[in-house]
Amino acid sequence: MPPSSPIPYLSSRISNAQRCPSSSKIPTFAKKSGMEHLRRNKVCDLLKSTEFGKEVLVKGWVRTRRGNKNVQFIALNDGSIIHSIQVVIDMANFSEEDLKPVTTGSCIAVKGILVESKGQGQSVEIQGRSIEIYGTADPETYPLQKKGHTMEFLREIAHLRPRTNTFGAVLRIRHAMAYAIHKYYNDNGFFYLHTPIITGSDAEGAGAMFRVSILDPKNPPLKEDGQIDYSQDFFGKETNLTVSGQLEGELGAMALSLVYTFGPTFRAENSNTPRHLAEFWMIEPEMAFYDIKDNMDLAEDFLKYLMQYALDHCIDDLEFLNKMYDNELIARLRQVIENKFERLTYTEAVEILVASNQKWEYPVSWGTDLQSEHERYLVEKHFGKPVILTDYPKDIKAFYMKQNPDGRTVRGMDVLFPKIGEIIGGSQREENLEALTTRIREMNIPEKDVWWYLDTRKFGTAPHSGFGLGFERLILFVTGMANIRDVIPFPRTPKNADF
Repeated sequence: MPPSSPIPYLSSRISNAQRCPSSSKIPTFAKKSGMEHLRRNKVCDLLKSTEFGKEVLVKGWVRTRRGNKNVQFIALNDGSIIHSIQVVIDMANFSEEDLKPVTTGSCIAVKGILVESKGQGQSVEIQGRSIEIYGTADPETYPLQKKGHTMEFLREIAHLRPRTNTFGAVLRIRHAMAYAIHKYYNDNGFFYLHTPIITGSDAEGAGAMFRVSILDPKNPPLKEDGQIDYSQDFFGKETNLTVSGQLEGELGAMALSLVYTFGPTFRAENSNTPRHLAEFWMIEPEMAFYDIKDNMDLAEDFLKYLMQYALDHCIDDLEFLNKMYDNELIARLRQVIENKFERLTYTEAVEILVASNQKWEYPVSWGTDLQSEHERYLVEKHFGKPVILTDYPKDIKAFYMKQNPDGRTVRGMDVLFPKIGEIIGGSQREENLEALTTRIREMNIPEKDVWWYLDTRKFGTAPHSGFGLGFERLILFVTGMANIRDVIPFPRTPKNADF
């Protein structure tokens, strides 16, 4: 039974009102400052406004203040857009003492008149009439002065780094991609399934999981053999933070046909690479009646939709990141949209890699798991476009993947992107009870822990497929950032759980 056709990824450009919700829709709260009769105007609204001569109220954080004894210029940003709006202060109406607290990082409200700008770089500006100081920022101690800061330093002040242009852009893009994911699946007839964060199973079989327990760590109850007695724990068994919502997603697909999960997942791997986090987010669609080809079609359409959405809705932030960090960023997003993904088997990929005469850090041969260097060679040098690999050796893949008739390979798939390597991993799931049970036993997985998963193969089993997309890896690609710790608000890594 064929799946319903995914919607076209080439979405229409949304209106400015959708990109920046009108300030007129935001409730006004009375202020003692005398500004209560005006609603706050968002900077993103004002920058595109042509209502010159209108009285406006803008609130935000000072990026810079400069000028002389006659006129001062304040760059004010409220986070609604990467650009700041310029406030012009006629010093005939203000004293230097009035403006002394207005320093980089301070928070102020300005009432003034919107006028056409005579300067370069902006079309409008505000002639300031009155200023209210909400919060000051001591120039001697405020760490985000107008100068360059390293990514390492900004990670140490993750509570303040959203105020920088870079992290403001990243967080706005992150929001847009989260919204686009929900919109794509909703518009394609999927149901959003909330899967548990606390689980008694290990979907990946990796074992690197965070334990959840209320037992006394200094004096836990013990069994006769000296092992911890988890039957006395809160859930009556050993439980952990989830590494994936896939298995539960499959249960939903066996009733609702098309579901997806989007939630936090956890891996207790002692890894400090730029590609790993201990806490990250995953998007995992599961589809009844999809085979591996349907799975690949959906993954390609989904990724192209997301790239187009980013270009349609985040172009200001993308242009900033393209200029400051990665001058090929926008071109790569367009490359994903404009090219059909190359599809080939793992075996064909290994043959290409062996024949390339490249010097690999990790030698490649049939049966070994491909590393990032292998994946990026295929995408960036050999094909010059995204690649989907299929039919991996069963010994390097998870128990739930459907075996091919050759008995050596499974119907797994990985989508490979430039600069990232694997961005999606998925498969057609094994729907046959006997085959799945055999594989579970071969991998020494206790059947008592997955009895509920096996039940779906006993009662009304159906062909089905799915995949997982690491949200932070997606944001890495869309923003051009180099380290995964810089695309999540508060990264969780070994020895780091601040903020």
